[in-house]
Amino acid sequence: MTTPLFRDDAYLQQAQARVRAITPEGGVVLDQSIFYPTGGGQPGDSGEISWEGGAVRIAATVKGEEGTIVLVPEEGGTLPAPGMVVEQRIDWARRHRLMRMHTALHLLSVVIPLPVSGGAIGEAKGRLDFDMPEPPEDPAALEAELNRLIAADLPVGTEWITEAELDAQPGLVKTMSVAPPRGAGRVRLVRIGQGAATVDLQPCGGTHVARTGEIGHASLGKIEKKGRQNRRVSLLLSD
Repeated sequence: MTTPLFRDDAYLQQAQARVRAITPEGGVVLDQSIFYPTGGGQPGDSGEISWEGGAVRIAATVKGEEGTIVLVPEEGGTLPAPGMVVEQRIDWARRHRLMRMHTALHLLSVVIPLPVSGGAIGEAKGRLDFDMPEPPEDPAALEAELNRLIAADLPVGTEWITEAELDAQPGLVKTMSVAPPRGAGRVRLVRIGQGAATVDLQPCGGTHVARTGEIGHASLGKIEKKGRQNRRVSLLLSD
């Protein structure tokens, strides 16, 4: 498998790795990766890998077989050979925007405390789908509360629990459509706030900012009816 360096340090922008394999489709598999693969509503990273005498742009990152992470190069690029040491560089500006949005969407699930039936994370616009039979009475109040939590500059951290511990606390899982990844015996949680001041705690394998203040101002977009009792709430971030 590929060691996911981003899981322990979402701010790691550059790191060396060794090429383990080139897939039949031309993807690059490294022994360790700062590139986040598409999953959980968060797009995979883009960037570049370079080595002595060559370099190639990485257009996307996806999950491979047996716990591997596959870097998808731009078409026509030269590929490194298995065994080579490469330097990884992610598109940090893009990643940080996705981190800001991901954390903001966790906070959106706090101010709208309803089951989440879907979601998507974009650089400037994201959304959550809620099991929400009726539209919110006061969207402006929801937006104000969301920005209050952001401005509070709450710490954002990660921790791990066993799968058995998660089974004993089913309320931690907010998403109806995506189950937390299982099979490794433990599950990663993302906590916003600390101790008694915790405002959110839920399973998540994605990348997040270290403090909510990094998110910046957030605005609620359209609230659209999607099905009999589902509503889609869009979220926009300032530059």
